[in-house]
Amino acid sequence: MDQQQEQLDSIKAIRSMMERSSRFLSLSGLSGVIVGLMAIVGVLITYAHLGLDLDEPGYYNKMLNTDGTLNNSVFRFLLFELLALLIVALATAIFLSMRKATAKAIPIWDATAKRLVLNMGVPLLTGALFCIILLHHGYINFIIPSTILFYGLAMYNASNYTLHDIRSLGLINIGLGLVAAYFVDYALLFWGLGFGVLHIVYGLYIYFKYEK
Repeated sequence: MDQQQEQLDSIKAIRSMMERSSRFLSLSGLSGVIVGLMAIVGVLITYAHLGLDLDEPGYYNKMLNTDGTLNNSVFRFLLFELLALLIVALATAIFLSMRKATAKAIPIWDATAKRLVLNMGVPLLTGALFCIILLHHGYINFIIPSTILFYGLAMYNASNYTLHDIRSLGLINIGLGLVAAYFVDYALLFWGLGFGVLHIVYGLYIYFKYEK
């Protein structure tokens, strides 16, 4: 009986080692919650700056002048806000992931982490370039839906190198991106749902499943 238990323990240890070597397991659930809260605050700030109610359609029209050209002051504000959110979100995710990795005595930047970043980076970079092309041609109403869609693709792609649970997050964001592209007048609300509410739900799920 003891020998069977030792064999089972050995199998579990080998399985754990293989999982650690092939998947990045240091993602923090709390970082998802914090990023989600920041995204919701960002949406509220945007609506307040544009002078719109949450149920008011056509948010992107506020980014245009009366002659149809881009309102540079509004665009600069939104761009600065987006970049600030991105920097703070990345810094939060990296800090909490490093803390989790240190607590579990596992490397934060190994071959698996590099594969994860690469597989996330390609869809995200493609999406960023696509959004620049949309801006160049004046299709600003499709920029927000595109960010949701390409982010979902990045999450789905990255799920092969981290927690499987992130695949569902990616699929839901892909669906939200497509819905936002159809109901484009309310795309900013869908952005808040995808980057805000879903991140909070996902973060809490990961925290209580793997970290609590």
